Amino acid sequence: MNKNRKLPRKVYESPRLAALELLTQVSEQDAYSNLLVKEYISKHRLSEKDGRLMTEIVYGTISRKMTLEYGLTDFVEDTSKIENWVKYLLLLSMYQMEYLDMVPVYSAIDEAVEIAKAKGNPGIGRYVNGVLRNIQRKGPRPTDEIKNKLKRLSTEISIPKWLTKKLVDDIGYDETKELGESLLLPSKASARVDTNQLSREEAIEQLEDEGIFAEKSVVSPYGIVAKKGFLAGSSLFKKGLITVQDESSMLVAPSMQIEKNHHILDACAAPGGKTVHMASFLDSEEGGKITALDIYDHKINLINENAERLGVSSVIETRKMDAREVATTFEDETFDRVLVDAPCSGLGLLRRKPDIKYSKRTEDILELQQIQLEILESVVTKVKVWGIITYSTCTITSEENKEVIDQFLEKHPNFEKIDVIGSESVSKSYQDNMLQIYPHHYQTDGFFICCLKRKA
Repeated sequence: MNKNRKLPRKVYESPRLAALELLTQVSEQDAYSNLLVKEYISKHRLSEKDGRLMTEIVYGTISRKMTLEYGLTDFVEDTSKIENWVKYLLLLSMYQMEYLDMVPVYSAIDEAVEIAKAKGNPGIGRYVNGVLRNIQRKGPRPTDEIKNKLKRLSTEISIPKWLTKKLVDDIGYDETKELGESLLLPSKASARVDTNQLSREEAIEQLEDEGIFAEKSVVSPYGIVAKKGFLAGSSLFKKGLITVQDESSMLVAPSMQIEKNHHILDACAAPGGKTVHMASFLDSEEGGKITALDIYDHKINLINENAERLGVSSVIETRKMDAREVATTFEDETFDRVLVDAPCSGLGLLRRKPDIKYSKRTEDILELQQIQLEILESVVTKVKVWGIITYSTCTITSEENKEVIDQFLEKHPNFEKIDVIGSESVSKSYQDNMLQIYPHHYQTDGFFICCLKRKA
């Protein structure tokens, strides 16, 4: 491929070429697709409609990568012998042919051939045409040829075998299948309404006037879910009356049983969604305050921007600090409430960040468990007697959730698990005073919450 060759304008401004370049970068540089989408829409001068198509192709191809790669094996003997960009051109074309009803098959093939010729040469164009026409005639290789049940499931839901096995061990084969299939559906856009200032009904009505259609969340009494339209482009968002947040993470602040005068430590605060939600329960005149920590300057800035836009800066003080330094920084029994929204593998976010599943390993999860326990250990004496430490993650692995709680309680018998207040609407995800939401339960992010009360 000649990287310096100028591509014809029709090819350059194609959403499929933009998708191809983004997918190739993700593959070769371990980049994250969700951070690159806007950049590639702008770079290739895509219209709003073409931008949506590019985004759909990118997320769909990554989400189903293992399924697509297996489906290709009847037609390409060894993908390591073809250039990486050619492989991804075949995969993204297969995704359109098999899963995108809105795209005619001939259109996906024809444009793939044009891209192959423009980026490579006529020979690569003929090769791509031949492979895709073959797939069109015969269909991708069927997964029912895979004899090993676990490997077949892993291929069908496009989740690496080690993680599929782990999920099967935790929740069973059928639940894992349901979870995996749910991750292949589009994610929902949701927002939290500042119910101190307007009701959800009023928010939905005002959004409708701007052509944005939403409905109440069944997960959180503060949430709304968009059916059509861009919530972050609304006047309510600009005025700080709504903020974009996943429904499951809206359950954290209510679970902490916050009173207006409480002093709260948010040990791992960025980007600040839960920080500002907790702030909505406080009153600065009564002494309510949040000390919000993060280790990066740009993330501290995000928390401050969030607080400013939502009008809660008066009760939030940000500090640049590693949460593991809390033990040596603050006096014992300083805080009424502590939130440890711990660094985690993020495997609850696979619907929105599908790349994560291909880069994580078992060792990563065990390393993270160690960090999570260190953070809990650092804050353990900083909460007042009868105060609450809330531990939460956006992951679904037992090692980072239940096992962390079990190990913490074994070491600290002066703490006990208490009810997660506000979990009534998600009762099927609630067991043994721990809330473990899986992505297929309510089509939200996967999320974990456990509240620990310090006894005398």
